[in-house]
Amino acid sequence: MPINNTSADSADTTPPELAGAASPSLPNISTNPRRWLLLAIVALAQLTVVLDSTIVNIALPQAQTALGMSDGDRTWVVTLYSLVFGALLLLGGRIADFWGRKRSFIVGMAGFAIASALGGASQSTWELLAARGLQGLFAALLAPASLALLTVNFPGGKDRIKAFAVYGAIAGGGAAVGLILGGVLTEYASWRWCLYVNVPIAIVAIAAAIPIISESKAHGNTRYDVPGALIVALGLGSLVFGFAQAENGWDTWPVLVFLPLGLMLLALFVWVENRSNHPLLPLRILASRVRSGAFLTALLSGAALLGGLLFLTFYFQIVLHYTPIQSGLASLPMTVTIIIGAGVLSKFLARTGVRIPMTVGPVVGAAGLLWLTSITATGNYAVEVLPGLILLGIGLAMIFVPLQNVALFGISEHDAGAASAAVTAMQQIGGSLGTALFTALYTAAMSSYLFDKVPTEAVQVAALVSGYQSAFLWAAIIIFAAAPLSFFLVRLSREDLLGTPNAPHLG
Repeated sequence: MPINNTSADSADTTPPELAGAASPSLPNISTNPRRWLLLAIVALAQLTVVLDSTIVNIALPQAQTALGMSDGDRTWVVTLYSLVFGALLLLGGRIADFWGRKRSFIVGMAGFAIASALGGASQSTWELLAARGLQGLFAALLAPASLALLTVNFPGGKDRIKAFAVYGAIAGGGAAVGLILGGVLTEYASWRWCLYVNVPIAIVAIAAAIPIISESKAHGNTRYDVPGALIVALGLGSLVFGFAQAENGWDTWPVLVFLPLGLMLLALFVWVENRSNHPLLPLRILASRVRSGAFLTALLSGAALLGGLLFLTFYFQIVLHYTPIQSGLASLPMTVTIIIGAGVLSKFLARTGVRIPMTVGPVVGAAGLLWLTSITATGNYAVEVLPGLILLGIGLAMIFVPLQNVALFGISEHDAGAASAAVTAMQQIGGSLGTALFTALYTAAMSSYLFDKVPTEAVQVAALVSGYQSAFLWAAIIIFAAAPLSFFLVRLSREDLLGTPNAPHLG
């Protein structure tokens, strides 16, 4: 059943705090009777995009040996995907709005599969790097189209809460799933299957999407903002690249050039968008303090999750000498906790509202990361790691389940893709920031520990542990910072969340 599209002009008469909303009062029942099948398809696609950020990490040592890559090239295998993905997200969101979300979803999924197949078949370093760049390009179209489909097919009520709970669980646990799947495929098949695995997933998703998903697109003003697209792509790309290069030192020329350049270009982007009558990212999306709070929370939680998880993987494999599979399984309790927590919280979110879990979640997540600072070189997993993973999983579930609801509340269908891209971009930038920041702090802690010590094997291992502890500590501080932001900014009532009649505006 087709979905009724909202006119682009419908947002013009809404109050400033809800600018961009079709109505503060959305129906409780979706117009699409096959919305739960749609959710399964979108969830499958989102899992593919999220796990691909980590699944390749496990395969890199084998790939480096097979293709004769240098250490610098190995880093680019990870960086290039994030760089292209982050740079093109906002453009991908607008293409989904104007060209059609179903069409964008199918093309994005198909392109991602083709790029994955090319990467798996790579016989040289440049072929693998080109394929990773193509993956990032199509992921930038697929990710916002997926979230926008959920936004327009679950316009309000308890069904929307459940749908975004599933999406949030995947966003929080998909990275850990990538570690497990990457370990299994690398150990029992080949590093190439860490890329090939996307092909059958894409075939299933596309075959199901064609008959089940109805097309929806924005009407009214659908002209593309070419200057804005170029500026924001260069700005986001510069930021991601600058953060990625920070692992070589914050005083290196790529960091000193590209980080300020990225910030200046994003400031220019805001100036251009404020004067455009067909903006790539309508600034009304950012005008709500509730949505701003959600975007900042996405940034901080993304930094803590991806940055923290990276060093936990290093600890498992380098210090405890876990195999890739053992390393992935050791991270599994966090994923299971997120999934269980998401299911439980989705049932109570309509009663509690979003402010409580989004305030308490960062505190619990920070407690979990602080627990991980107790790790030692001998490594008692049950005592030093497991409780921290469970606490972190609970905290992330409390953040990610309501996050999408809050970030996309009050968004008109005309802007669904743009708003979805903005949320994903914040998480992507957060992940790049966390990885770069924690790498620099880890290196500094190691150097400090080794100062004036004889570098024996035991001392080297202790220095590694000291570096990991520093990374976990700062990850805890960063995710904890989301608690006051949520408390003071995310004031979304239960009536707003459910989309009940006469719900008050955000304030």
